[in-house]
Amino acid sequence: MPGPLTGIRVLDLSRVMAGPWSTQIMADLGAEVIKVERPQLGDDTRHWGPPWLKDREGNPTTQSAYYLSANRGKYSVTVDIGTPEGQALVREMAVQCDVLVENFKTGGLAKKGLGYADLSALNPGLVYCSITGFGQTGPMADNAGYDYLIQAQSGLMSITGVADGQPGAGPQRVGLAVADLTTGMNATIAILAAIHHRSKTGEGQHIDMALLDVQVSWLANQALNYFCSGSVPSRTGEYHPNLAPYQPFPTKDGEVIIAVGNDAQFQRLCGIMGCKELSEDPRFVTNPQRVGHRQELVGKLCEYTRMRTSREWMDCLATVHVPCGPIQNIAEVFEDPQVKARNMKLELEHPLLGKVPGVANPIKFSKTRQDYEKAPPLLGEDTVTTLQRVLGKSTDEIRDLQARGVI
Repeated sequence: MPGPLTGIRVLDLSRVMAGPWSTQIMADLGAEVIKVERPQLGDDTRHWGPPWLKDREGNPTTQSAYYLSANRGKYSVTVDIGTPEGQALVREMAVQCDVLVENFKTGGLAKKGLGYADLSALNPGLVYCSITGFGQTGPMADNAGYDYLIQAQSGLMSITGVADGQPGAGPQRVGLAVADLTTGMNATIAILAAIHHRSKTGEGQHIDMALLDVQVSWLANQALNYFCSGSVPSRTGEYHPNLAPYQPFPTKDGEVIIAVGNDAQFQRLCGIMGCKELSEDPRFVTNPQRVGHRQELVGKLCEYTRMRTSREWMDCLATVHVPCGPIQNIAEVFEDPQVKARNMKLELEHPLLGKVPGVANPIKFSKTRQDYEKAPPLLGEDTVTTLQRVLGKSTDEIRDLQARGVI
C-alpha cells in the first residue's frame, strides 16, 4: 500500500530545521521531496557538527547528526539559484510540483523571480509555503528569526525553568528547537489543508508561517491562565501550575513523576499509598484545594514516596491507574520497552555510509504504510537523475549546466 501522500511532489527550498522538518514529514507520508541546495555548501546544518555519523569502519564522516535528523526520504539537487540559469531551473521544477516550501527572508525569493506571484503564474495550483521568523507582514517582517530568539520573545522562556527565589532560578531555553519543530508541524498541517482546498477548487495559495506566531499559539493554557486571571504566569519549575500533585517525587532510589489529573485518581493514590486520610482532608479533597495547598500536600506525600523504589511505585500505581513514570535520559528512552515496541528507532541503509540511524515518524495508520526507503542524501546525490526524470534534461544539457557551475 503506497503512502497517503504518494503522487504529491514537493520542491523544498528550505534549510536548517523548520522547513526541512515539514518536508521530512511529507516524505515519510509518501510525497516525493526534491531538496534544492547550494552547490558545494548545501543546507547549513550539514556543517553543524560534531557529532558526525560514523561509517561502517567507525570513522567519522562529513554527515552531521543535525542534518540527518530532518532530511530522510529526500532527493538532493544542487542548483545555484543566484544565477539566471539556476532560477530558470527552479521555475521549471515548480511547474512540475504540487508544493513549494521555502524559508528565505521575506521577499528574498521574489527578488530572484521565484516568489509566489512569479511561480503561481506558471502553476496556478501550486501550494507555496513561506516560513520566516516573523511572517510576511508587521514591523519585524524583514528581521531574521532563530529558535532561541523566538523562545524568548514568545514568552516560552518566561514560564520555563526554576521558580524565582530558588537555586538556579531564571528563564531557560527548552532543550530542543521547539519553535522550529512546531512551525514545521503546523506548516505541514497548513499544506495538507491547502491541498484539500485545491482538490475542490483547483487553485493553490500562499501560506505565511511565522515562528513567532506558532510559538505564541503554543502558549495554550498558559495564555488562557493570563487572560482569565490577569496575572502573568511565572516559572513553576518542576510542578504544574493548574494541577496537584503533578510533579517529580523522591523515591528510595531516585525520582518518579506522579501526574494526578482528577480527584478520583487522587483518592486511589492515597488509598494505595496508605494515606487515605489525605484524600479526606478538606485542604486536599478537590484539585483547586490541592493547588492552593500544594506545598503542604507535597511534603506529606514525599514521606510516603521515599519508602519504595521508583520501579515499585511505577508498578504499584499502574494497578490503580494513577499515571507514574520515570525521568529518563535519551539513551534510556531508546531502551524503553514501550518505545521499542512502537518501533521509534530507525536504521536506513545508505550505499556509501552504511546504516544511518533516525527517529521514526510517530504517525501510525491502519491502512497506509510508512516505508522509510531513502536515507538522508549526500549533497547533490540526486541532481542528475532528478533533472532527467522530472525535467527530461538530456545528458548534454546536464553537462552544460555542470560546466557553467549552475548545478
